[in-house]
Amino acid sequence: MTENSLKQPFGDRLSNALKARKTPLCVGIDPHISLMPSLFRATGQAEQIEKLYDFSYACIKAAQDRVPAVKPQVALFEKFGPEGMRVLQQIGQDAKEAGLLVIMDAKRGDIGSTSTAYADAWLGANAPFYADALTVNPFLGLDTLEPFVHTAIKNHAGLFILLRTSNPGSSDLQGLQSENKPVYQHLASKLAPMIDLHKGKTGWSSIGVVVGATNPSEAGLLRKQLNSSPFLIPGFGAQGADASMALSGLTYDHKEPCYQGGLINSSRAITFADNTKNVTTHSEFVSAVIHNIHDSIEKLK
Repeated sequence: MTENSLKQPFGDRLSNALKARKTPLCVGIDPHISLMPSLFRATGQAEQIEKLYDFSYACIKAAQDRVPAVKPQVALFEKFGPEGMRVLQQIGQDAKEAGLLVIMDAKRGDIGSTSTAYADAWLGANAPFYADALTVNPFLGLDTLEPFVHTAIKNHAGLFILLRTSNPGSSDLQGLQSENKPVYQHLASKLAPMIDLHKGKTGWSSIGVVVGATNPSEAGLLRKQLNSSPFLIPGFGAQGADASMALSGLTYDHKEPCYQGGLINSSRAITFADNTKNVTTHSEFVSAVIHNIHDSIEKLK
């Protein structure tokens, strides 16, 4: 990833990465210790931190030149304290140097100056953690998004705002009916002007939304409502959504040809599939993950 390309708006960089890789697959880096092969597990804290990095770097190595992006789950590094966050800091840089877009899945959100501090930490010019885009929570109100939007746009970064998530309990709030529409559709209507305001030369905005793969009919409706917004799509693979469900919120560019309009995340089906369980070396693990990446890419064609 060149310094020149980093000065382009995130929406354009994402669109160009999708064209270059010909797949919308995003590899999730979710270091669940209990799911890792024994190769990456240790009894001591210091050794486990080293293996946390080894696992994450192996995922980046497998993803390089194959997919447009990786998505580290921040909480699974944060649980290890300062040492875990240093690993996260390093793999953000490693992924950047590997030419991958980095979607930091932190789901930050708060009021006023607190949102500004979160935005500076993840998207600022001197942010300690490298991120091309950050997931954020809008449910404290649209004013809480303003610092994130301002900082992201200023620094050629992006956002993915939680909208319609893939977890079973998402309907508890997101699906509540108000004036004959669910809450997530009301939120989409309020986000639409902000999204359209930040479109790049490709026509895609730097302000995206999170739309789960497990509700394909809703994803299709949201695509019509937010036609310039990139979607970050969880739920493909281990969470139960198949390829056709996951692709329902994307558009297809027949000229390239490739899917546009977002990223489909897969974590466990790639990094913790059966073929990874008994590996004994780093190279075996990387090879297994590469196989799973190619398998997912084929499914998403």
